[in-house]
Amino acid sequence: MLNKTPVWKKTVLYVVLILICAVTLLPLVWMLSASLKLDKDVFRIPIEWIPSDPAWSNYQRIWDQVPMLQFTFNTFKITVITTVIQVFTCSFAAYGFAKCQFRGRNVLFLIYVATIAVPWQVYMLPQYTMMNKFGLVDTHAVLILLHSFDAFGVFLLRQFCMGIPNELLEAARIDGLSEYGVYRKIVLPQMGPSIATLVIFTFVTNWNDFMGPMIYLNSTELKTVQLGIRMFMGQYSTEYGLIMAASVVSLIPVIIVFLIFQKKFVQGIATSGLKG
Repeated sequence: MLNKTPVWKKTVLYVVLILICAVTLLPLVWMLSASLKLDKDVFRIPIEWIPSDPAWSNYQRIWDQVPMLQFTFNTFKITVITTVIQVFTCSFAAYGFAKCQFRGRNVLFLIYVATIAVPWQVYMLPQYTMMNKFGLVDTHAVLILLHSFDAFGVFLLRQFCMGIPNELLEAARIDGLSEYGVYRKIVLPQMGPSIATLVIFTFVTNWNDFMGPMIYLNSTELKTVQLGIRMFMGQYSTEYGLIMAASVVSLIPVIIVFLIFQKKFVQGIATSGLKG
């Protein structure tokens, strides 16, 4: 007979998981609560988790005080374009590294993946110098270009791609498909779960990016949501209620994307580490 886990062990496990989940969600709950308060009430002790007089006007003021709609559109444009390009470049490179035989493949892949360990601060200045010489500073194109290639995305998709049977690809080649045809008709549809995982990672990373837009964008009309939230911080005062309200609004697209891809996201995490 199979050994059944005792009820008390399951209970303890569930209690621990619930506590961990509660601790993880606590900052988000506080942010939502603070978004409905006046500045003088945000840091009041004891914390009033459910405001007695919610300041719903905070959610209106964030659109009136700064051009938040324009910032949201800019962020959405940069994030969506970058995500689409990165899915294509990462999946194409992953197929090449996993299923195409060429001299120095493993060494090249090792060097490429090793770039993940290099901190961005190391090449931040020379990267800015190059983009400035190309005339891309203060444009959305520079942010799209810099995030169009990602070593982590290639590594993630390659691990999944290696699980695709070689016999399937050979049969497609025998039927007359070129390498591009094999990639588009056979490999790409099989990568669905891992691509969903990459979409979530890429979308969240680019949507929440602060340092990149702060360094490269100077014009107000080009700024992103994260820079817009910073505009509520003045030299002598900070409007914490508006900051929290804007943060809640900026979190909505991330939640929507995660809900859309959550099933394939879990499947992609489970299968991306498998090797054929």
